[in-house]
Parts: sequence; C-alpha cells; structure tokens
Amino acid sequence: MDHDLIVVGGGPVGASLARAARGLSVALVVHERRIPHPAAPKGFDARVYALSPSNMSFLRQLSAPSEERLTPVHAMRVYGDHASQIEFDAYRAGVPELAWIVEDAVLQDALWKALDAPVVMGRCERLSVDDARVRLVLADGAELTSRLIVGADGARSFVREHAGITATEKAYGQAAVVANFACERSHANTAYQWFQGGPVLALLPLPGKHVSMVWSLPTEEAARIEALAPEALCREVEAAARGQLGQFTLVTPPRSYPLRRLRARRIVAPRVALVGDAAHVIHPLAGQGLNLGLQDVRMLAEVLQGGELVRDPGALRLLRRYERARAEPILAMDAMVDGLFALFGAQGDVAARLRNTGLNLTDRLPVLKNVLIRQAMN
Repeated sequence: MDHDLIVVGGGPVGASLARAARGLSVALVVHERRIPHPAAPKGFDARVYALSPSNMSFLRQLSAPSEERLTPVHAMRVYGDHASQIEFDAYRAGVPELAWIVEDAVLQDALWKALDAPVVMGRCERLSVDDARVRLVLADGAELTSRLIVGADGARSFVREHAGITATEKAYGQAAVVANFACERSHANTAYQWFQGGPVLALLPLPGKHVSMVWSLPTEEAARIEALAPEALCREVEAAARGQLGQFTLVTPPRSYPLRRLRARRIVAPRVALVGDAAHVIHPLAGQGLNLGLQDVRMLAEVLQGGELVRDPGALRLLRRYERARAEPILAMDAMVDGLFALFGAQGDVAARLRNTGLNLTDRLPVLKNVLIRQAMN
C-alpha cells in the first residue's frame, strides 16, 4: 500500500498526528488495537496527563474527550522540603485555567474514535529508505510504502533505531508509582506537588472528589509502595500529602514504570521524522512529557501543510524546518527538568537553602510567576 505518510505508534502523539495531517494519505501502524475504556466514573485510568491550554485547544480541534472527563486546573501549590512553597493561581494570572487533566485511556479513545486514516496492525520488521520512498515491512510480510515515515513509537522506537538515529539515555534510578484515590476533602481544582529531597509526589485533580497520584521514588522504595495493601498505601499517601485532602480511599490499583531521560541526537533524517518519546523523554516532575510531544505534532503538521507540502512531504529541507523549530523548546525543557531534578535531589544544607529560598522568593514575585504560567500554557 502506498501513502504520503506512515505514522508508527498509536498513542496520543501518533493518533493526534494521524488526525492532524490533513490533506495527506496517512496509514497508522500499531502493534495492537486499543481496548475501549469503561465510561463508569470509577473506571479511572491510573495514568493521567496535565495538558497545557494550547494543547487542549489543539486536541479539541481534532476530537477531544467529553467535557465530563476533563478537569480544569485553577491553581497549583508546590511545596519544597523545608517549609517553602509557591502557588500559581489562574484567576490572579488572568487566564481561565492553568492546565487540563485527562486520563490516558480517555484521551486515546477520543482520538481513535475520530480516526479517518486506515489502521494497520502488526509488528514492524524492516525499514528501508531510498531517494523517493520509505518501505516498511511488517512481521506478517505486509508491506507499506510512503514518502515520509514518522516515529511516534516511544522511547524504544523502532523507527529511530532503523533510521540510524542515535540517542543519549540516562536512568534516573527512580520509578513513578501511579494510582487514583477518592479523597475526603474537595481538591477545588488544585494540583499539588511535594518535593521530598529526591522523591516527588504529585496529586492531580480528577472529576468529583478524586485525585490521581504520580509519586516518583527510588526504584526499591517504589516497589515497596506499589506492593502495599490498599489501606496501608492510603495512609502513606495521606502522610506524604500532609493531610491536605483528608483521608484517601484507593480507586485504582497502583502500578509503576521506570524513569529515564532520553534525547535523540537528531529528530529528522531523509524521509524520517520523530515525535514524542521517540525523540525525547523527560522526568515527569514538571508534567510536560505529553505536552512536548503534542507540540512536536503541532509543528510537524504545520510544516507539512505549508506551501510545498503536498509535492513531497518527505523532502529533507522541509523536515529540517520542523527540526529547527523544535530544537530550542526541546533543549530548554530537557535542561530545565533535569536541572530541577538535580536541584531538588541534591543533599546538604547549601542545596536545601538554595532551592527553598528560590521557591519562596519566586512566590513573592507575581510578575515572574505570570511569566512562568504563560510559558507553561503553550
């Protein structure tokens, strides 16, 4: 089958690109078809995203989840490890919301239901590129050709590897434990985060009196927390959250995934482009992983829909526009998140004073806080 574009990877980044690449013949290649997410309120997915308003606007143009499964964030409270804190408030910043919280499965369901591109199921086996075409062979022998292939296939990207694009990678020695809870007190559409001298606990608002936890912990401690009985887990989270939301009741079982940093040395090659985790993976402490991937999609779609688009979407000079546009934002976010991880994980009195003084000082500077808010809304 011949197409203008093959997208490998059916997660939120790949599915959104398949929807956004209007005017092109697109094939979406996935390993397996997704199972629909239950609509019941207690069917929360343990993995959630904090989406920027700009990315939420982009997704609404494609096909956003129903509003009842979206939770706006009106405030954010970030606590340091020595009585320091900073608070961001949408009302004071003059914006409707700081972010939107959405479950992974709910977002993917909305995108998949709206797909108009053919979905090809199969495991990628071989990839070859010549001057005019990309040829992708699947494990069952099926072949697809196109003028451009985009790897949206995650940190272990087949497309990146077989296109000969190298990546630098570093393990953080941590795992993120995720779970959802019903809480005694209303979250009031506030996101909470506690830096704990290395570990980072985040509680994100969900519909009703529910929150989603992302707790980044040293690998062994993460395994201990994940293995706790529901009651014991709730007591641990309540204590770590300093009783902010009262008593918790576990809604979805905890699960974990290892944390690493990854950066592809290039995000384009002849007739190849990378988006999302195939191009970059960052620590979840800033909640910007998917936002960065959706920004990739927005820029790549914009470039492909530019003047010369339809003549040859795989032309290297066209793809380099995408790479140049994304280089600085990716580098800046990667450096910022890794720097925050190092700063808040550093031991010793000097490091503690530096980070906690910084939080308190920033909290007293409304102009600086507004700049940070505006930056995070992209």
